[in-house]
Order: sequence, then C-alpha cells, then structure tokens
Amino acid sequence: MKTINRMLTLSLMLLAVFVTYANENDESDSNIIMPVSHQQLAQGVLLGNFTHLDPAKKPSENFDLLDWSLTLPTDLNKDKKADIVYERALADGFELKPLFYTAEDGGMVFASPNEGAKTSSNTKYARTELREMLRRGNTQIKTQGITKNNWVFSQAHGSVKRNAGAVEGSLEATLAVNRVSITGDEKQVGRVIIGQIHATDDEPIRLYYRKLPNNEKGSIYFAHEINGGDDVWVNMIGSRSHTLADPEDGIGLNEKFSYKITVENSVLFVTIIRPGKANITKSIDMSKSGYHRNNQYMYFKAGVYNQNNSGDPRDYVQATFYHLDNQHDN
Repeated sequence: MKTINRMLTLSLMLLAVFVTYANENDESDSNIIMPVSHQQLAQGVLLGNFTHLDPAKKPSENFDLLDWSLTLPTDLNKDKKADIVYERALADGFELKPLFYTAEDGGMVFASPNEGAKTSSNTKYARTELREMLRRGNTQIKTQGITKNNWVFSQAHGSVKRNAGAVEGSLEATLAVNRVSITGDEKQVGRVIIGQIHATDDEPIRLYYRKLPNNEKGSIYFAHEINGGDDVWVNMIGSRSHTLADPEDGIGLNEKFSYKITVENSVLFVTIIRPGKANITKSIDMSKSGYHRNNQYMYFKAGVYNQNNSGDPRDYVQATFYHLDNQHDN
C-alpha cells in the first residue's frame, strides 16, 4: 500500500508540473491581450499598397531598403562566408539575378538554392535574406551588440533599453512563395523560412512555409526557440509534418498572403492574413524564454532562408514580396 501511495503521489506531482508548463506555454492563454495593432487588422485584407510597385525599377526604388542589409548564398570574395550587401549599397539600386531582383509585377524576388555559401560554420542552410539594420547606413554604429542598430525586450534592464535602437516592435509583409525545393531528404524538402526574429545567438521566432511535393497547398507554422534551449513549435495552417496530406485551407504556390509578427511586453504575436478569409493569430509568452537578459539583442529578418541542404544543389526556393515594413515605437 505504501508503494502504491508513493507512486500516486509522484504521479500527481508530475501532473502538476505538466499542467503548470502547459499553462505557461499555451499560445491561446486567455490572460494574453492582443496588441491594438493586431486587433485593428482588417479581416481578410492583405497588408500594404501594391499600386506603386513598378517592374521597371530596382528593388530599392520600390521598397525602403536603407533599414536592411542583404545576405546572399554567394562567396564572390572567396572568404568562405556568404556575401553581405550593406544598407547604402542595397538602397543604391543593388540587384543580382536570379537571386534578388524585381519581378514582372513589381514585387521583390528572393531566391536561394539548396547549396550555397553560408553565414558561418555553424549554419546548415543557404539564404537570400534581409537583416534589419536600424542604423540606416550609419557605419559608426556597430552592427552587433546592444547598439542603436538593434532592439531589445521591454523586460531588459533600463540601461540596456537606453543603449538599444528600440524596444520591441513589429514586422509585417505580404508575399507569395513561388517555389519550394522538390528534391532531397523527405524531412527537409519543401520548407523555407520567410520571416524571423534573430537574437544574440538564438531565434525567438522562425516563420516557415512548407509545401510537400505531392500536395497542392502549403502549411504555415513557426518555431519559438528558448534562449539556450529547445524549440517550441506552433502550427498556424496545417503542420510541419513531412507526411501531411494537403492541409485544410492551406496556401498554394504564387498565392499572396500577409504576416505580422509583433513583440509587445515580451509576448510574441503572429497573425496570418489571406484574402477573404478570417485572420489567424497565435501568441506565446516569452517572459521566461531568456531574451530579457542584458546580453540579448534582436533584429528582424525577411526573405527566403532555404531549409533544405540535400538533393539537387540547383534545386531552389523563391518568394516574391509585395510589402515589407518594420515598425518600432522608440
């Protein structure tokens, strides 16, 4: 009887721990209040105004790119690292077909092969991706660290917030994924990251689009990486499964959709918008994820970060962006 009682007590303790963890990490926590900027998003109305997009112009003539640098899957200077185009050069009309250029409808095209130059020895995948640069070309400000080039969480120490370029903020985009990889490892094929928040070392969010070779529609999901820890996965439309049948209400290739990513009071909010459909919003409380620490700084990323390094090296992902806006109150 004593053994049974001890087992029952242990089971109840484990259940209590599980319930506490689940409540703390439930993205639908009723205590979380959606930001006004997300509440005010019109249902089923894509973000941005596309009427000004001119196919005859360079990407920086259609989009304000002085807030961004561009990482490419090339190594033209042979330094064994991915090439970076910094703000002023990018804003001065840079383009490089077939990786980064203006589409026939005026959108901004990003493409990345399965095999290409990486940003570091720790990076597995190639990318054609923008990196937020709040310094807007002021090279006297360092790109890394707690500087005016990066932003921090509202939980951060007062001195950290004063030294940063901003406290929290939003990234919104409207895009269409034109192509995903179709060769290689079944666990990698068809997936691409289309938006991120990158921190000092880890990623508070990686937003994925994935379409499997035999499916007509794709899924949207994201990963929240605990600082120094594991990923928490959240499905928005469909799932990240590599065996998923066509996701109900999924998004096809070349189909425009919008996303808005916001950090407010250390809570992450992600909204997906599709024409004529109800918006989908998920949230995660990041107050215990470790990004408030004094060495943690953030920046947004957008473009295509190919999540397949197997299969045909010439296989590639591609997306066209029609709206891109990073927003910070201070």
